[in-house]
Amino acid sequence: MERKENNKEVDLSLVRRAKKGDYRAFDLLVLKYQSRVISTAFKYVKEKQLAEDIAQEAFIKSYKSINSFREESSFYTWIYRITVNTAKNYLVSRKRKGETSMTDLSEDDSVYFDKVDMDSPQEILNANQLRDLIHDTLSSLGEETRTALSLREFDGLSYEKIAEIVDCPVGTVRSRIFRGREVLEQSIKKHMRNNQVYKNNEIS
Repeated sequence: MERKENNKEVDLSLVRRAKKGDYRAFDLLVLKYQSRVISTAFKYVKEKQLAEDIAQEAFIKSYKSINSFREESSFYTWIYRITVNTAKNYLVSRKRKGETSMTDLSEDDSVYFDKVDMDSPQEILNANQLRDLIHDTLSSLGEETRTALSLREFDGLSYEKIAEIVDCPVGTVRSRIFRGREVLEQSIKKHMRNNQVYKNNEIS
């Protein structure tokens, strides 16, 4: 019982540091619970690589909402609920739209990657702008983060294979991809908001 309480206190200490912007503290939480989170996701999706991506998405969501964690329950209980909800949302989305890319895990972000109407010059322009944005954002990342993210997103390699290629622990690869996805997601969201404002101004 005492060991369990001590473990909870360690987690809460890391959470409080993460709330203050300490990336390394959150990385420690990821390293500590990633295997259990992947196992939880696997129970729903039955595919190892898919489970890994859902776990990654769950950690991204938990990091983005870390300030909402009220510390009344354990961190694992919290990330477990996020993981289950993320897995269920993915299954619902896949059933509704058919097989989809893991980039589409977050329903709020799905619009970024929907197929554009290539008959529309404006949509072609938007697609080109988005492509350039992704390229520029990737270029702005550190070499290690950019390499890990590119190998995962564009080459579809497993975390284990990426770790083998770049010669570092799998946990480190996950952390780099986590950070890279977060930066990329924020850039795309900003682009989409600005694009919507432009459209609204045109209409008005």
